[in-house]
Amino acid sequence: MKAAVLHTLGKPPRCEEFPEPVAGDGEVIVHVHAAALKPVDKQLARGTHYASTRTLPCICGIDGVGHLDDGQRVYFGGTRPPYGGMAERTVVRKPFTFALPENLSDETAAAIMNPGVSAWLTLAGRAKLAPGDNVLILGATGVTGQLAIRIAKLLGAGRVVGAGRNPEILSALHKFGADAVIQLDVPTIELSEAFASEAGDSGFQVVIDYVWGEPAEAFFAAITRKEFAAIGSEIRYVQVGEGAGSTIALRAAVLRSTPLTIMGTAGLPPREMLIDALQRVMTHAASGELKIDTERVPLPEIEEAWQREQRGRRFVVIP
Repeated sequence: MKAAVLHTLGKPPRCEEFPEPVAGDGEVIVHVHAAALKPVDKQLARGTHYASTRTLPCICGIDGVGHLDDGQRVYFGGTRPPYGGMAERTVVRKPFTFALPENLSDETAAAIMNPGVSAWLTLAGRAKLAPGDNVLILGATGVTGQLAIRIAKLLGAGRVVGAGRNPEILSALHKFGADAVIQLDVPTIELSEAFASEAGDSGFQVVIDYVWGEPAEAFFAAITRKEFAAIGSEIRYVQVGEGAGSTIALRAAVLRSTPLTIMGTAGLPPREMLIDALQRVMTHAASGELKIDTERVPLPEIEEAWQREQRGRRFVVIP
């Protein structure tokens, strides 16, 4: 069968022949219709993700859409190494397949489920967003950041501010529900002032950070108090990605002067929480309340597409 095969960490995969998967106990074969190319797929293939494989060759792609031998159309995740989603067929455990609504296309389902579920779990599960909370999304011009804006509104956020580096996408974030936007690639002092201005008197109760690095440092500088003050609402800061850098300098005064809790996404949630998020994202995507821009990529073109920037859309690999 044809597949996107990775031979060397740090190099793009190539479309070539790979042995057919064989299902073991509790596993099923999925005939793949579509699989999205995501930042996490590239991190895994570079060897920079904590879950990167060291067993090569392997097939890229952690999830996708396809049908089972009985014809059921499903979204799937958790493929068994060395098999991945970017192939004509793959193998997964049966509990990691989920039936899809008929009115949700293969292309949209493959593209939206991973970032949509990630954003939903981050906002509802980790940040525990409550109705009326003010939200800041750092990295809002990325695919997941755009969805996070819309999902924050669906969850009842009071005000949502999107911060990003792509000016064209930034100017269009209002269509996802952003009440204001902040340009990230400006001098640190200017960025800190922008954060403070948009926070206003009520501040941000939730911050979702897809970039880390200098923007995170600028935000922490903006919220650091310079005098003793009464405790206000807690800031629940969830670190998700590292698009602007993998490390920061964090001054102790940040944590002592303001009610700040910093947390990560913390891996996979309990299965019942994951299934709830999957169902909610499927429902909102099928109704058109959650949308995503996509570009189809035939599997034979994976090596070239792997090296292109997606710029606010998601490439969907078609075997």
